[in-house]
Amino acid sequence: MQILQIGTAFDYYIEEKRKKSYINKKLYIMNIKPLADRVLVKPVAAEEKTAAGIIIPDTAKEKPLKGQVLAIGNGTKDEEMVVKVGDTVLYGKYAGTELELDGDKYLIMRQSDILAVIG
Repeated sequence: MQILQIGTAFDYYIEEKRKKSYINKKLYIMNIKPLADRVLVKPVAAEEKTAAGIIIPDTAKEKPLKGQVLAIGNGTKDEEMVVKVGDTVLYGKYAGTELELDGDKYLIMRQSDILAVIG
C-alpha cells in the first residue's frame, strides 16, 4: 500500500486498525474499485456484549448486518447509484460476496442488496 496525503473520500481509505491516531493525517489508497452497480462495504464489528453486559463468545456471534460504504461503482444506464461513500447501510444476512484484503474483511454487493441507508 502506498502512503499518500489527504485526498477525497472517494479515493482513499483510513487504515484505522494499524494507525489508531492519524499520524500526519496520512491515508492509504484502496486498490478495489467496484464495477457497475456494485458497492464495497466494510462490516461493523459484531457486538461483544449484550445490553445486560453478558459477553458473547465468538462461536455465538451473529454476522453483522450493518456496514460502511468504502467505494461504489459508476452504476448502470438503468440504475443510478443512490448510496455514497461514507454512508452507513443495512443489508441482508446473505447479501454480497465476502473477501479479505490485508487481514480485513469486506463485502462486495449489488446496490439492490442494500436494504436501507442509516442517516
